[in-house]
Amino acid sequence: MYIIPEGKKLRVAISGKSGCGNTTVSSLLAKNLGIKMINYTFRSLAEETGFSLAEIIEKAKTDDSYDKNVDTRQVQLAMEDSCVLGSRLAIWMLKEADLKVYLFADDDVRAKRILNREKGDLEEIKRFTQMRDNEDTNRYKRLYNIDNNDYSFCDLFVDTNNYNPDQIVELIIQKLLEKKLIIFTGTNREEK
Repeated sequence: MYIIPEGKKLRVAISGKSGCGNTTVSSLLAKNLGIKMINYTFRSLAEETGFSLAEIIEKAKTDDSYDKNVDTRQVQLAMEDSCVLGSRLAIWMLKEADLKVYLFADDDVRAKRILNREKGDLEEIKRFTQMRDNEDTNRYKRLYNIDNNDYSFCDLFVDTNNYNPDQIVELIIQKLLEKKLIIFTGTNREEK
């Protein structure tokens, strides 16, 4: 079991493009650490408003309030308590993050993962994902002057082509232990 040193809060920010494993890794890490996971994204906004993800993306092209709403909400939620914040802009927006992790995967791997998650046609998913990547990059640059292709400042970069989600979580936990942001107690939660 891992604990956060007494009197401290732990905020881990995890970013990567669609299909890199942000949500899966963020959820597993939060579960392993016993803290909440925040993943408030355009997908969350689509679910709340009843619009499709494609409609939200299209609206966000001409209405900055969609991005600002999502980005503001996720940072507000992250500042409430210890958490793992997983989103496309988490590592840039959550300046207070104790650990910033960037997940990468090549385009074909990402498209296949999205296909497994959402079904559909692989070629159409590749086209949609490429369009979305380009739109996101342009929008983040315009809104925040963020280049989401520059993640050189991160504490940890993981090529998810080479690791499964459990292995990625272990890499992150090792980095948290190195930085003394968590402590291993030597017991499992099940043993308590």
